[in-house]
Amino acid sequence: MNINVIKENDVKIAVVNSSEVLITDVQSALDFIATVGFETGCHRIVLNKSAICEDFFDLKTRLAGEVLQKFINYNVKVAIVGDFSVYNSKSLRDFIYESNKGKNIFFLSDEEKAIDKLRGV
Repeated sequence: MNINVIKENDVKIAVVNSSEVLITDVQSALDFIATVGFETGCHRIVLNKSAICEDFFDLKTRLAGEVLQKFINYNVKVAIVGDFSVYNSKSLRDFIYESNKGKNIFFLSDEEKAIDKLRGV
């Protein structure tokens, strides 16, 4: 896991890149939140989609809701970056649409958009 911290206008954002899957269940999400928070002091995180297990994107597993609730509980805003058009689920598309309208969880196509979004919330 590689973490870069971007700071602009007193806003710190941790940009996490990983070639391995970091979030596979609720406990690994909690460990991830704690590690990034401890190492960077950031409460805003950009994370590539490939660092999250595929079960997350199957809403029937309920993993997405359980994991994202932990981010909200710990007041950590996260932008997940990747190509979400590969998923055919209308439920997932609706979930992403509704998340992007909020102030805590975002699904965006690239890192630059994610940083801009987190900078403004």
